Amino acid sequence: MPDETLSQRLSVEGADPLLLTGVNDVNLNELAKLTAVRVSLRGDVLTLAGDPEAVARAVPIAQRMIDAARQRVIFDADDILRASLEQARDAGAANGEVRIVLPGVRKIIQPKSPGQAEYLRAIAEHDIVIGIGPAGTGKTYLAVAAAVDALSRKRVRRIVLARPAVEAGESLGFLPGDMQAKVDPYLRPLYDALEDMMPAERMQRALETRTIEIAPLAYMRGRTLSDAFVILDEAQNATNAQMKMFLTRLGANSQTVITGDKTQVDLPRREESGLLQIERILRGIEGIAIHYLTDVDVVRHRLVRQIIKAYEEDTAGNGSRG
Repeated sequence: MPDETLSQRLSVEGADPLLLTGVNDVNLNELAKLTAVRVSLRGDVLTLAGDPEAVARAVPIAQRMIDAARQRVIFDADDILRASLEQARDAGAANGEVRIVLPGVRKIIQPKSPGQAEYLRAIAEHDIVIGIGPAGTGKTYLAVAAAVDALSRKRVRRIVLARPAVEAGESLGFLPGDMQAKVDPYLRPLYDALEDMMPAERMQRALETRTIEIAPLAYMRGRTLSDAFVILDEAQNATNAQMKMFLTRLGANSQTVITGDKTQVDLPRREESGLLQIERILRGIEGIAIHYLTDVDVVRHRLVRQIIKAYEEDTAGNGSRG
């Protein structure tokens, strides 16, 4: 039995043909590629044909293209992509899914595990979220995605990303260059996450205008961070005093995500870790969520999960023998 197909005809009367189709039909081709429907224009009729669900997705986007062309407003391939991503996001929200749409890089960030979905939901619903879990669980990546989304939607005016510059077996003094050059390697993972979510030129412009700031935790002292999405990464290496300083920087209309891995404390004394302290003392405060990710949420190479479990078992075994 042949697959069911649907054909939908839309009137384009009064629409500017070039604005509607784009040069060499680029707009029609983009619509066809994104929605998996066949698109054809004959006279004053635009026809969409294909799977009923695909056609249903394509119709509202095509209608926006037609309306824009009638008003002599440019609605190009990027606008078609944005409309498609917005539609996917809205559909996901209606189904209770958690996803982040990043039109600039043509990407949808969505959780790869129930734990990651709960983490994103916590970020959406709380002013302060503390994400605790091992490497590879997406703690930082998802937090940065949420920050970029908040900035693009103008919910905040800037993004502030901070990390403690803690010497984990290597000495900062032996690194070449000035202080900024010495700490940049510690901040590189934050740059990497941003580069995956923003066009290079837009990211560079945001850094130059300080719309996005990436800095060592020590640089936060004495500041008030208002209208900002603030992320403290590798928080297990912030001391108790640094953590208190950081948390009290939070200003009006700001949101904070703190991420860390309790198994990778590089401080001279583990009990000085600010992450361990806030895990104890901030629990139960309204507006603050503590979310735990586990090896089940690891999304890196499949061996990372097994490596994490091996270390956990070794630690537990040493503890029981001690």
